[in-house]
Amino acid sequence: MLTTSPVLVGRDEELALVEASLQAARQGAGRAVFLLGDAGIGKSRLASESAFRAVASGLAVLRGRSSATGAAMPFRPIAEALLSLFRIGGPPQDPELAPYRSALGGLVPEWRGANPPDGTTSLVETAEAVLRLLAAVGRDPSSGQEPGCLLVIEDLHDADAETLSVIEYLVDNLAGLPVFLLVTLRPGAGAADDLARAAGRRRSAVLAELRALTPDQVRLVAESCLGAGAGQLPQPLTDKLVQDSEGNPFVVEELLSGMVAANVLLGGADGWRVSGDLSIDVPATVVHSVAQRVGRLSPVGRELLHSAAVLGRRFALPVLKLVTGLDDRSLLVHLRAGIDAQLISPSGPVADWYEFRHALTTEALLADLLPGERADIAVRAAAAVEQAYPGLPGDWCQQVAVLRLTAGDTRGAALLFAQAGQAALRDGAVTSAVSLLEHAHALISGSGPSDEAGTVLEALIYTLVETGRLDRALELADTLPLTGPGALDDARAAALHTRLAWGAVSALRHEEAAARVALVRRLLGRFDSGSITPALDVVEANLVLAGFGEASRAGGAGGVSAADGTGSAVGTAGAGAAAGEAGEHRTSQAERLARRSADDAERAGLPEVACQALQFLALLERRHGFDRADACLERLLALATRHGLTTWRLDALLRLGANEFMRNGTSEQLARAHRAAVELGAIVLGHTAEATMASQAVFRGEYATARALTDRCAEATARLGHVDNHQYLLLTRAALAAHQGRRREMEQQLAEFHRWDGDRSLKMPLVFGNCRAMCSLLEEDREQALTELDNARAWEDENPTVFYFNGRYGLRPLLRVLTGRATEAEHELVRLDPGAGLLWNRQFERLAYAVHQGRAGRTEEAERAVAQAREASAPFLMARHLGLRLVAEAALADGWGDPVPWLRTAEEYFHGAGVPAVASACRDLLRRAGATVPQRRSGSDRVPPELRRQGLTAREYEVLLLLGPRLGNQEIAGRLYISPRTVEKHVASLLTKTGQSHRAALCDYAARFGPVDADSSDEPLAR
Repeated sequence: MLTTSPVLVGRDEELALVEASLQAARQGAGRAVFLLGDAGIGKSRLASESAFRAVASGLAVLRGRSSATGAAMPFRPIAEALLSLFRIGGPPQDPELAPYRSALGGLVPEWRGANPPDGTTSLVETAEAVLRLLAAVGRDPSSGQEPGCLLVIEDLHDADAETLSVIEYLVDNLAGLPVFLLVTLRPGAGAADDLARAAGRRRSAVLAELRALTPDQVRLVAESCLGAGAGQLPQPLTDKLVQDSEGNPFVVEELLSGMVAANVLLGGADGWRVSGDLSIDVPATVVHSVAQRVGRLSPVGRELLHSAAVLGRRFALPVLKLVTGLDDRSLLVHLRAGIDAQLISPSGPVADWYEFRHALTTEALLADLLPGERADIAVRAAAAVEQAYPGLPGDWCQQVAVLRLTAGDTRGAALLFAQAGQAALRDGAVTSAVSLLEHAHALISGSGPSDEAGTVLEALIYTLVETGRLDRALELADTLPLTGPGALDDARAAALHTRLAWGAVSALRHEEAAARVALVRRLLGRFDSGSITPALDVVEANLVLAGFGEASRAGGAGGVSAADGTGSAVGTAGAGAAAGEAGEHRTSQAERLARRSADDAERAGLPEVACQALQFLALLERRHGFDRADACLERLLALATRHGLTTWRLDALLRLGANEFMRNGTSEQLARAHRAAVELGAIVLGHTAEATMASQAVFRGEYATARALTDRCAEATARLGHVDNHQYLLLTRAALAAHQGRRREMEQQLAEFHRWDGDRSLKMPLVFGNCRAMCSLLEEDREQALTELDNARAWEDENPTVFYFNGRYGLRPLLRVLTGRATEAEHELVRLDPGAGLLWNRQFERLAYAVHQGRAGRTEEAERAVAQAREASAPFLMARHLGLRLVAEAALADGWGDPVPWLRTAEEYFHGAGVPAVASACRDLLRRAGATVPQRRSGSDRVPPELRRQGLTAREYEVLLLLGPRLGNQEIAGRLYISPRTVEKHVASLLTKTGQSHRAALCDYAARFGPVDADSSDEPLAR
């Protein structure tokens, strides 16, 4: 008889919480709820009821459960949840998911072809991709569902580390999304419990701890199970249930099943009655209850269930068939008997998979086996899995490792755990990879030194370095035996310590890196080192530049590692002067090492090392000119394309795109690189491209575009923890404000930049030159702007960087000559630097040159330089007008050029841009020049730009419009409520400003700006 309650008893508060959370999801207010409770307390029943209510109200439901086999497959419950929804209809086709498909390839079967470039998807990127996918599911109009979705993850206490990280990420970022996350777990369950309680403390999630049922609620469960009316059950029965179940509803159901099966609880026309001694015949524990039901099965049925329990709570039918040796018919017959006994049931949407009804059922079956019996079944089960799934794909490798361990085969289990760890690393599950390899190392090292133990330890060290756990990797590396069993041969030892050295360099731990390099150098003569020296040279190139290499004893510390979107090289803050003689010596030495590494790596067939060297070399080559830098990047691009190194190929394209903008102000190549990154799912590189594009939009004066780009990816980079990209986006937002003269907004963004550890960032020159100096100029504070530019230069002199857009090669020389601080000889040194040839700098450098020439009386040369500056400034809207404003003052003073039109154009731009200080300065200079000054009265914004540049006021524009239909002065005066004499004065001014020779020509000119109905009574633009 079925003794399961058809209704949920005693969970009214929790159901109210579920209803509120479902409603919040429908309204786009995401919420996370953790249900905590002991086994059998009703977590799964409550989760099922939540899923039922979600489906009934039209929400999409995704549901997955963690494995309890001890072999936690990375992302298993997440993948199962996605599969539960997408199996029939497929995943959503939202185009915004395109960049995230490769990150989800391991979780969504339909997207498994979209492999992440070079396996680079990080755990946080995967979590962000899951978040985006859930948001798309909740908003997918094609699904036919109401807005919102429910994600149920059960038994989080059994989850892998990757799933825990994804859940934590989701919990912290659900706000504003149509997603309800419901998680069940047992309290006190280690990392999962810590996660839930920490989320509760910071109010990112709601914790609901399921309490034991009250005696009245136990009675209601029993009545519901037995179909009895209120008060119809014998009092001794309910008393016994209350006493033995301790308020656990699952135990209540199990006890009732045992009582009915033992015929001590009988039902009839008169209701239920007790027949016998409950204290003797009723099983006292769930274990006994399960054992009693199993005992009623045939011997073959009992063996089948025990074998299944050894496989885990969830098991595959093909494997069970091999373990038991049953034919298909017999297998299904005994399987049906287990279902009828309420012990097992089909498992979700996946065919041929079954699971035990409850975790306690599995534990009870295992407790019924002697250790030797469990080991015997584990041996047969391991062999069966290996036969059914050759190569042990997916999580089978871990499952067989657990079975081998159960069988007592410690060595075999360790090797399988190591194999599973390396597979997890390839799949991007880095935390699980480390955990599995650490487990393998602990198991195999317990049996003493051996070559296999050395191999496992070697794999663990490499994985630790790949995942950024450098301290642990270095600690374990020092435990490797130098000779005997477990020792690595010289070639493997050299390769391992070279990788450790690179990890140390990347972490800016130069002394540690130098020590590892010295160790490897001592080994090189003992074997053919052609495959080692190129990678070693790249490490030493970095060390040389930082002042730690053998070739650079000329003091100082620093380093260069990667380029950002403005042409900066990222190195070590606080480094020694790179511009000085010692710094140049180090740079030359580093360049030679990097070049040798690139050449040797290509010859040795080490394309990734060659790419690494070429990237570094391209940065160093910039000091010789961007042609040489681009040649390195083109070589890197060809190499990466030839060898299918997608990430390196995209990196080269992005760097070439950044260089293209610096050279000619265009972004076509960068836009192509961005599209490629999006199509391939290279999330980090996609954000890098968008950050670079945003910065370029600021320089071009396309502020709306810059704002849209920064808004689009700033939140994502913060969530993903991509500090470099997020810092750059914050600086771009600061520059966006600075280039519009908005100091308060700029300082707010800079404060946030410093909160993200900006003080230690190599992007600090951007704070001085691209933000504060520019903002000061738009406030007409030239001295403060020059101070900020001096700060930028001083910072660069103390750090080996190659920033080019911070004023050193353009804006600073212009301000110095305008303030009388610079000589022509000083300017000539600036002009000869390759940085001065970049378009942004060239516009200011040419203007500075023009001022020098104008002061010397070389007027033609000065005007030619201004023409060159205006050509260079074509892509840069705001800077073009700012440069004209700055140079016009000197042109007026020294009597050269055509400063009045320059000032009119600049005044027109800055007035429209809402930068009053510069617009006012332009008007003051126009007055000094004796030119007419635009009157900025009401309606002036309606004057066409062409006429504003000619100096027309709003009133003059009104008169001009009425001249189009050839109205006379008297008629115009009547329309505008002014005197005919005033109209005559305006007409005279219009003839002068527009350059027309007589009134008829002026009327023809006025007709170009639109017809005006002579009988119109429209209000004038200005009174």
